[in-house]
Amino acid sequence: MTEAGAPSTLLLSERIRVALADEITTGLLAPGLSLDEQQIGDRFGASRTPVREAFRQLASAGLIEMRPRRGAIVAAMTPERIVDMFEMSAEMEAMCVRLATYRMNPIERSQLRRLHEESEAMVAAGDIDAYDQLNWRFHRAIYEGTHNSFIAQQATELRDRMAAFRRTQLREDGRPERSRAEHGALLDAIMRGDGEEAAKQMRAHMFNASSAMERLVATMREERDANA
Repeated sequence: MTEAGAPSTLLLSERIRVALADEITTGLLAPGLSLDEQQIGDRFGASRTPVREAFRQLASAGLIEMRPRRGAIVAAMTPERIVDMFEMSAEMEAMCVRLATYRMNPIERSQLRRLHEESEAMVAAGDIDAYDQLNWRFHRAIYEGTHNSFIAQQATELRDRMAAFRRTQLREDGRPERSRAEHGALLDAIMRGDGEEAAKQMRAHMFNASSAMERLVATMREERDANA
């Protein structure tokens, strides 16, 4: 989703970050490309301050590099590297959901179910931004449900680094619906107290996200090459 489709509730720096992250993760902005602050600002009708904040966040996520005399450069990110990151994320998330299944209290379980129920309207409306934000809240509730602050911190940091890729895969046709269904299977396992099944479902959930990302990028590259 480009800046034209971003909801007005997002801060301007966040709108810029989301749009550029989408374009970087799908290859529309090629590795090594210089990003000019003034040009980006003109594109979004923004001053340099929100552009610089967006660049700071993108650099923190490893999507761009800030180099002396060259400014912001799109970082090199191979498909193999992205798959490796999803694999690591899958194991971290599986550990979190297994622990959370055994440690979440009834109130936390109810809150997780409520988040899942809230997502139905967002998916039906095709609101990717809203679903992405709720998706983050759903996973964060699982991290907190581990009742292990160190694990929750590590999972959050990895999630933040993966955020752009995990958001982009939601753009594949039908992916939000499938993602929500996968959340439902996760929730069922948690409610049954089956930590091993929950971990299995989480690994599958992350594998499906990685596969969706790969397919989306391949499709967009084919479309770009066809129009070249």
